[in-house]
Amino acid sequence: MSLAYKIAVLVFLENDAGEQLLLLRAKPPNLGVWSPIGGKLETAIGESPFECAVRETFEETGHRVTTADLHLFAMIAEKAYEGQTHWLMFLFRCKVPLTALPPTIDEGRFGFFSRTAIDALPIPETDRSALWPIYDRYREKFVALKADCLPGKPVAVEIEEITPAP
Repeated sequence: MSLAYKIAVLVFLENDAGEQLLLLRAKPPNLGVWSPIGGKLETAIGESPFECAVRETFEETGHRVTTADLHLFAMIAEKAYEGQTHWLMFLFRCKVPLTALPPTIDEGRFGFFSRTAIDALPIPETDRSALWPIYDRYREKFVALKADCLPGKPVAVEIEEITPAP
């Protein structure tokens, strides 16, 4: 199967109460489900994953951060996501909390949720089976993973490296 490969970031943001900011997506991918903010790297200008995370955080939430405010905690290669494309995703945790819920944007509307409440929300299956468990376990470290997301099969996630080693 020959599919395009896209490079993107997700940024995990919290408020002062430790609730996670999620976006109810109004556009594909992930139309109609809740997910962290993020977007594709501007590869034509050589944008780095950190630069993309800073830009996307501001564009989607108005929250101004620097690369020093971000912790890269995971990199995941998703094979055949939704049968449409391959994704190389860089996952960041923002160390600076949000003080208020951002306004609705073209991409969708925002909500703050406790980590427990997220498990009951409509979220992408890869988020449920891979991203949130990885966030829970490795958000203070770094982990590299790959996920086989071929349609019709359960998502299979494999850890390729953890730093520091367990």
